[in-house]
Amino acid sequence: MEIKVLGFRGNIDSVSKTLDKINSLKNSDDEIIQLLNADAIAGLRHVKHGVNQAFLAFRRHENLANDLSVEICLRCSAQRQISKAFEILGLKEGKMNLCAILINCSDESVDELSLMFDRDDNVLIADELKLMKIYDIDKNELANMHIDDIIIDKITKLIVDY
Repeated sequence: MEIKVLGFRGNIDSVSKTLDKINSLKNSDDEIIQLLNADAIAGLRHVKHGVNQAFLAFRRHENLANDLSVEICLRCSAQRQISKAFEILGLKEGKMNLCAILINCSDESVDELSLMFDRDDNVLIADELKLMKIYDIDKNELANMHIDDIIIDKITKLIVDY
């Protein structure tokens, strides 16, 4: 399994049309292309941990969603409810920083995404103030742990709370 995590800047005119276009890029059912709000991402470790936990949840039959893409969004958002996960990490109309997760995708999919959006991996760099607000993290917690470790702990806690 090959996982690519890429950053983009873009403008979403229509969420449904954007999702349709993203789905049309896939060449097989094995391929996954998941776009997330990069402003709610604390870096590559955060994303990779969320993706790993989504796969493990399906393997253990403890998945919260029926679709692996949605499960990835749930796990990366550290939420149990799909609506809350989409609130945090879902696409919204207008200008957005995007985190693209590509699983088992060809380089052609990366090229197509690069035609749709402007490639910029800097959007994956954690903005601590935004993340503190999104994930309800207080300054005391941040004084003891790095922001991505705190969010990874929140993702892992989903397993314990299952």
